[in-house]
Amino acid sequence: MKGQNTTARTLFDKIWDTHVVADLGEGWALLHIDRHLLHDLSGTAGLYELAQRKLPVRNPELAFATPDHAVSSAPGRTGDTFAGGARLYHGLRQLASKAQIRLFDLGQPGQGIVHVMAPELGIVQPGSTLICGDSHTCTNGGLGALAFGVGSSEVAHALATQTLLQQRPKTLRLWFDGTLARGVSAKDLILHVIGKLGADAGTGYAVEYAGPAIRALDIEARLTLCNLSIELGAKIGMIAPDEKTIDWLEGRAYAPSGADLQAARAYWRSLPSDDGARFDREARFDVSGIAPTLTWGTSPEHTMAVDGIVPNPADAPDAMRQEAWQRALDYMGLTPGAALIGTPVDWVFIGSCTNSRLPDLRVAASIVQGRRVAAHVTAWVVPGSETIKREAEAEGLDRIFIEAGFAWREPGCSMCVAANGEQIPPKARAVSTSNRNFVGRQGPGARTHLASPAMAAAAAIAGAIVDIRSL
Repeated sequence: MKGQNTTARTLFDKIWDTHVVADLGEGWALLHIDRHLLHDLSGTAGLYELAQRKLPVRNPELAFATPDHAVSSAPGRTGDTFAGGARLYHGLRQLASKAQIRLFDLGQPGQGIVHVMAPELGIVQPGSTLICGDSHTCTNGGLGALAFGVGSSEVAHALATQTLLQQRPKTLRLWFDGTLARGVSAKDLILHVIGKLGADAGTGYAVEYAGPAIRALDIEARLTLCNLSIELGAKIGMIAPDEKTIDWLEGRAYAPSGADLQAARAYWRSLPSDDGARFDREARFDVSGIAPTLTWGTSPEHTMAVDGIVPNPADAPDAMRQEAWQRALDYMGLTPGAALIGTPVDWVFIGSCTNSRLPDLRVAASIVQGRRVAAHVTAWVVPGSETIKREAEAEGLDRIFIEAGFAWREPGCSMCVAANGEQIPPKARAVSTSNRNFVGRQGPGARTHLASPAMAAAAAIAGAIVDIRSL
């Protein structure tokens, strides 16, 4: 890493500084918010609060809504298919219409998981500030945006004022050298990092992922990487824009065009952290030795290489973690010292804002093509957006999955958060491409192993956890 100088600025500094409406002292600032994403949970609640207070939406043209969390993913679904989410769905439609906010409705191009549809439409752009009432808003930092999740009161405040009160975080740069081995993806990389640094390592920081191994990633992989920043404890995760970013955004519905595109390109190219920029903390990784990685416990920091063994609580670094490890093992039904390879699985879920984009589906399809899902496994594929679903179907990916025994579902959050009635049964073991393996996250008593799309697809075929490198 290069030396520091006091005038050089980080990617984070450049975006934060240009969005300060008022410096309130002691690290607090009122920020202008460029884009606001709304979904059927927090978005409906925020719009309802404004309606109750008879406050108008300040800039409806800067807000974008779509149902994703509480709608069914069943084929042919409507907003009423999951009765528990129907009120939220209809509330979002009605309130967004009244406020003149653009809504991407079920069945329409653009509908999907907010952190999938917003990048694909070009709503997210480098150098912008973006919020959503969802902790995985950090996903959008993969395009060089300052994106973060907010609470329900902040959703309402931003809708009413197009500003938000925020305390400036410290900065953490994670630098990656080397080349990812065959069968190893961005999902494996970030799980490995969380396992090494801990689930609280990023607390209070805005994280920038940098280095040649990051530059080698495609945009979808960068979005996956930034998605799990919150699992590292960081509200913000970012990757500086480069020519890949610019090329990826060009021609998208809400991206600049014509003369505006030329100006945008010049601005985007000015955003990467300056040589010698100072970070409050730095860490460095060589990605060459990273193996396919998955979780064994109930925290994203409970990770291990697929060919490793389940850890022993006696080896935990302190008494608190010893107790946490033991509770996790009891919940997951695992034995210290055992291998995960060969552990039978009951469910496989390929989807979520982490891994439901077209390259994810292509990789999974390449694993299952010509094979069959194990007889005892229930396997789902849930595309991240209506656009991705249509593109995948145009390529025949849906047929590959269906012929292999997967269910091909409609776009939405589905079993990632289980807020729409779609759950893993109690004590069933799942390999999931989602982002959280918390107790009950995918259903009461559900046992979740987080993994990449390739690892999940392979587990569905084998009926057990396998090392993708063996296929």
